[in-house]
Amino acid sequence: MSSPVYTPGMILPTTVVGSFPAVKGTGLSAVLDPYKHAVRFAVAEQIRAGIDIISDGQVREGMIRAFTAKLPGIQDDCVISSVQSAATGITVADTRYALTQAKKVKGILTGPSSIAHALRIQTPAYRNREELVIDIAHALAAEGRALAREGVSLIQIDEPILSTGAADIGTGAEAIGIIAAAVDLPICLHVCGPLAGIIDRLLRLPIAILDIEAATQPENLEIFSDRDLRGKMVGCGCVASSDHEVESVDLIKKRIERCIDIFSHDTILIDPDCGLRMHTPEGAFAKLSRMCEAVQLVRGEYQ
Repeated sequence: MSSPVYTPGMILPTTVVGSFPAVKGTGLSAVLDPYKHAVRFAVAEQIRAGIDIISDGQVREGMIRAFTAKLPGIQDDCVISSVQSAATGITVADTRYALTQAKKVKGILTGPSSIAHALRIQTPAYRNREELVIDIAHALAAEGRALAREGVSLIQIDEPILSTGAADIGTGAEAIGIIAAAVDLPICLHVCGPLAGIIDRLLRLPIAILDIEAATQPENLEIFSDRDLRGKMVGCGCVASSDHEVESVDLIKKRIERCIDIFSHDTILIDPDCGLRMHTPEGAFAKLSRMCEAVQLVRGEYQ
C-alpha cells in the first residue's frame, strides 16, 4: 500500500511532524534574516538523522504566529477584518530551500481551527468563530496550492485542538475539506492527544494520512483495532516529543512493532509524536537518529 507519492517501494517511511529547535545564525547575515541559519540547520539535521520525508523545520516563530503574522485581517492576536490569503507565500521560501536538499519534503500548515481559537475576534465581520475558521481555511488553501507548485510530496495540516473538544469538529472537518479540495496532493492530518471521541469523524475526512501520537498515547492504537482505515495510511508517533529523555533504539523498535501489530507494516509511516522544537538540538537529533535506526532494524525483517 506504500504510495509512490511518499517513498516508492519503501517499507516504513520515516518523517517528522514538523518543528525542530531554532538555532539562529550570527553576524551580518543574521541581521537580515535571523532564521535563515535555523532553517538550514534543521534541514541538514533531519537529513543527517536519516529522515525520508523532511520538513523545512518550522523554526520561524510559533506554529500560530508564523501564519497569523502574514494573513491580512489579523493583527497580533486579534481579528480586525475579514481574513484573506497572504500576498506572498508564508512558508514557501523555507520549503523551497528544503526541496533543494532532499527529494521528499512535506509542506506544513497550522490548521484553521487551531489558528482561529488562538485569536480574539474584534470585528463585526464574523458572527462566530466557526465563520472565522472557514475563512482561514480558504486562506490556507492558497498557501497549500503555492506549496504544491514548489513540488512538495504532501501537505500536512496540524490540528492539535481537535482532540480537546474546544473546537467544533464539524466546522473543523469542513475546513480540512476546503484545503484538501484545493490541493492536488495527499493530505496528512496531525492531531495530538487522545482520539477515541473523534476517531470516526477523522476517518471520514478526505485525507490520505492520519498522524497520531502513539508513544505517549498508546491507547490511540487500540481504537483502530475494529475500524476500517478507508484506504488511509497512519503516521505512528513512536518517539515521545513531550519527554526530553532520549529513548533507546530497542524501546522505539518495540513501539514500531506494536504499531505494525495494529496496522501492518505497509500502511504506516514512522515519526515522533509531535514537533521537537522544545528540545535541545542535540536531543532532537538523537531522537530522530535513534528512530531511524530502529526503523532500519524493523525493515530488515521484511526484506
